[in-house]
Amino acid sequence: MFTASETTATVLIVLLALGILSWGFYRAKPFGKLGILAWLQSVVLMAPWLLFFGLFAAGIYLNLVSILFLLVTSAGLYMFLGNRLRAAGQDVALREKLSNMLDANQESSTRENTSGEDISKDIPVGAEAPAKEAINRVSTEVAPIPDEDLKSIQGIFGIDTFFATETIPYQEGAIFKGNLRGEPDVVHSRLSATLQERLGERYRLFLVENPEGKPVVVILPSSNDPQPTTVSQKILAVVLFVATIATTLETAGLLLNFDLFNNLDRFKEVLPISAGIWTILGSHEFGHRWLARRHNVRISPPFFIPSGQIASFGAITRFQSLLPNRTVLFDIALAGPALGGIVSLLMLVIGLVLSHEGSLFQLPAQFFQGSILVGTLARVVLGSALQESIVDVHPLMIIGWLGLVITALNLMPAGQLDGGRIVQAIYGRKIAQRATVATLILLGIVSITNPANSITLYWAIVILFLQRGLERPSLNEITEPDDARAALGLLALFLMIATLIPLTPGLAGRLGIGG
Repeated sequence: MFTASETTATVLIVLLALGILSWGFYRAKPFGKLGILAWLQSVVLMAPWLLFFGLFAAGIYLNLVSILFLLVTSAGLYMFLGNRLRAAGQDVALREKLSNMLDANQESSTRENTSGEDISKDIPVGAEAPAKEAINRVSTEVAPIPDEDLKSIQGIFGIDTFFATETIPYQEGAIFKGNLRGEPDVVHSRLSATLQERLGERYRLFLVENPEGKPVVVILPSSNDPQPTTVSQKILAVVLFVATIATTLETAGLLLNFDLFNNLDRFKEVLPISAGIWTILGSHEFGHRWLARRHNVRISPPFFIPSGQIASFGAITRFQSLLPNRTVLFDIALAGPALGGIVSLLMLVIGLVLSHEGSLFQLPAQFFQGSILVGTLARVVLGSALQESIVDVHPLMIIGWLGLVITALNLMPAGQLDGGRIVQAIYGRKIAQRATVATLILLGIVSITNPANSITLYWAIVILFLQRGLERPSLNEITEPDDARAALGLLALFLMIATLIPLTPGLAGRLGIGG
């Protein structure tokens, strides 16, 4: 029977899942058919995992074939809904295009009827004074930008894109307050193209929200763009890479119950495990670089973080070019842990399937209580073998588990970690900042309550001193990623939690894990 605390926890998890889905439906409903289809995509993406863990918590175990069937069905439905979503989007786009053509014809007719009149009549009633004040401020207050450039910049705005009403000096550029007159992505694209035609690559145009949540345009010189990696930074990246190779080899030796650096003659024994770990690390970095290349974004060499406990904490990467929008930030941030996590999960499952009596590694059964995700998958594949005090497992299972832990740590919603970037892309900078503070507080509490877990303290220090800052705003900071990406982000954060949170002793005992 479930204890009162475990029953409460299960109910809270179910309510949280239903709350997330209901909130998604509430957000999607105003967008009509497109919004509902996008919401359904998030439902079919989350449903297999929620069903699997819900049944598992209730003591109902699905076999591996059933799990694969759920995942394949979910993927099929996801692609089917994606096709419907694209078709519906094309219909909406055609209707909007027709509407814009009619509006343009009407506007053209109106201008012909009023030709020869003062163009100031196009300015909305009540905005004449702010507009003149903005022109005066541009010419008198904003010193860092040359007057000729300011006039060119001021001329890119219009009543059909962004109507500027106030100009404020900001660093080496200026902030333009006003009214956004269209979809943010379309307006940003038109303004940026016009700015480039007039002034080339000398300035960058950012479309962001001010503290009051209203759109503003920020113009900054391109000299403020992210700088390329210096020679000293490249040397540091090489040093960290070599150090991580050493910790990877040492971790492999410790898993085999010997210290490599005191037994260098056994070097060949550690190579397979070390190669498996590097396969996961390499796939993670490849995912980032693959998506960055697709979006024409430059990123720095990886700065690997060595670890004596789990070989490596992954790598730190910096963006070396401005990001066009939050969708690109999301895609690049998710690609690494997605590819690394898939490789790790496959290694884990294959390792569990290949495990048998007499396998290379022997683990205490209680070891599988350290992760909800790993424990449940092990229970599905190994079954009653987990009731023994010692469980024989294949090396791939250990490598996959290490890979999942490395991936999960990088998915924590803090600063410039992959998880922090994902939260910033989906929910914005305010929520990302609060999530960073909450994550650091949680890591601090865990470090104090469990001093033996040095990984938590080490990772908290790494975040605090190296990764706590958010990414700089993208050029178009207003347009949010679509709901399908939001669902993928929630799924990634959900799997991160399932990897790092252990099973309670009571639940593990009822499930037959550890006797």
